[in-house]
Amino acid sequence: MKIGVLTGGGDCPGLNAVIRAVVRKSIASGHQVYGIKKGWRGLMDKDFVELTIDSVSGILHRGGTILGSSRTNVYKEKDGEARAIQNLKDMGLDALVAIGGEDTLGVAAKLFKSGLKVVGVPKTIDNDLNATDYTFGFDTAVNVATEAIDRIHTTAESHNRVMVVEVMGRHAGWIAIHSGMAGGADIILIPEKPFDIEEVCDLLKQRHGRGKSFSIVCVAEGATPKEGSLVLQSLEKDSFGHVMLGGIGNIIAEEIEKRTGYETRATVLGHIQRGGSPTAYDRVLATRFGVKAAELVHDGNFGKMAALKGEKIIAVNLDDAVGVLKTVDDEFYEVAQTFFG
Repeated sequence: MKIGVLTGGGDCPGLNAVIRAVVRKSIASGHQVYGIKKGWRGLMDKDFVELTIDSVSGILHRGGTILGSSRTNVYKEKDGEARAIQNLKDMGLDALVAIGGEDTLGVAAKLFKSGLKVVGVPKTIDNDLNATDYTFGFDTAVNVATEAIDRIHTTAESHNRVMVVEVMGRHAGWIAIHSGMAGGADIILIPEKPFDIEEVCDLLKQRHGRGKSFSIVCVAEGATPKEGSLVLQSLEKDSFGHVMLGGIGNIIAEEIEKRTGYETRATVLGHIQRGGSPTAYDRVLATRFGVKAAELVHDGNFGKMAALKGEKIIAVNLDDAVGVLKTVDDEFYEVAQTFFG
């Protein structure tokens, strides 16, 4: 077979490891692999290149994606679905491996129902895809955020400040809860639990009342105050209907300083969490996902996604992965709350 592979949505550490695994496993099974550039945009434009053993050599440790990415939504394009299916045929490709998060795999699931032979690989630093215990990229993002909190601890203590660290997480607080707990944050704010700014300030006052001179607040970008809505950078939306989040950390820092009198600063980690080399864990997980995806294609088991369940890599239905977001549950949050304030 001639197999296409694409990476869609936001970049993520481990994408190249998946591409490498798909290519190596598929070629070993007697197939050819072609990389489709810039995600679904490349399928719309018939922009692709053959991938060989040599072309994926030395990319395991590299961040980003050698194929490029985009947030193009096939279903926002004129006659997008029909063009996507026809273009795959015109390019001589028999099947497709789509590597992405909820949006990319959501498109893949729809295309499968319309006749496209596709399998998915779960990619997102947010770890919010259902049907898999973890997505690759998440571990790297958590480690980056945890190291940042560790570093901020020392400057917060030196200057007797409250430091607010804003991490990524649109609708799910997995990065915030993991990095906040690992970094010893004194308060963690996530999208799943709307917060009261007065309660936040009261917790800080209690902590400082015990003689502590500094505090760390870890907040997900999608965290929502009870008395208001999401803080937006703009009202502009991408092709999947998502607004641009960010800035909640600065708002919280201003409110804390105003309400408590404690000197407060904010740090927004932003795309730092997406960049750089993947951790060893993500390299191994991405490689296992890529091999499984290649096996699914070889076996003709389409409409599936490679997923991690316990220690096993299994196949799940694409629909099960993208139907509902996986969010932080109450039990997990209650563990973190033990250390608030």
